[in-house]
Amino acid sequence: MTDDKRLIIFDWDGTLMDSIGRIVSSMQNTAQYIGLPVPTDVAVRDIIGLSLEPAIEKLFGMLNPKQLDSFLARYRDEYVDLNPTPSPLFHDAKAILSALTDSGFQLAVATGKARRGLQRVWSESETEHYFAASRCASETLGKPDPQMLYEIMNELKTHPEQTVMVGDSVHDIKMAVAAGVHPVGVSFGVHDAERLREAGASIVVDSLSELSNKLIRETL
Repeated sequence: MTDDKRLIIFDWDGTLMDSIGRIVSSMQNTAQYIGLPVPTDVAVRDIIGLSLEPAIEKLFGMLNPKQLDSFLARYRDEYVDLNPTPSPLFHDAKAILSALTDSGFQLAVATGKARRGLQRVWSESETEHYFAASRCASETLGKPDPQMLYEIMNELKTHPEQTVMVGDSVHDIKMAVAAGVHPVGVSFGVHDAERLREAGASIVVDSLSELSNKLIRETL
């Protein structure tokens, strides 16, 4: 890999962690608990990557403040403690993060999670040490706005031409395109390869191993 692409920014859910099923069932269970119409699997998958409040509005419309507060509290309880659906890292994620770090790349995370949620999964998966920077939707403008990418690049003193954004949703790809960084999709998350390419992905890979091989062998 030449020096023109040295920073790799990853989305988290559906890109490094296989958490889609947990998110979908947690959202559906919360809607049922609150007394709202239960959204379909497809509808929930389509909002994954957005920050939580815009995702709720897209699924259910504008809730009144009491409903929204109740929904947020119940969803967090559901996702963290009540939902039994497993959400492991993808099987090759740690090996790939290690290989990329050893090859001289800086790694970062840009996620729709809140900071508390990211810190929790970092602790559980023992992966925080791989990442030089991160931004969460609770700290800046959410996807697909490019602000979190600008902030990461500024912090790490890199430029768009040196940066790759990897994500599984059209929200990730649109954010990358808006920021002028290299947009790379993964086909095993919420949106398929066709939708990712339509959103602007320069390439779409079918595994993290394929991504790592392309980056390390300078074929991206």
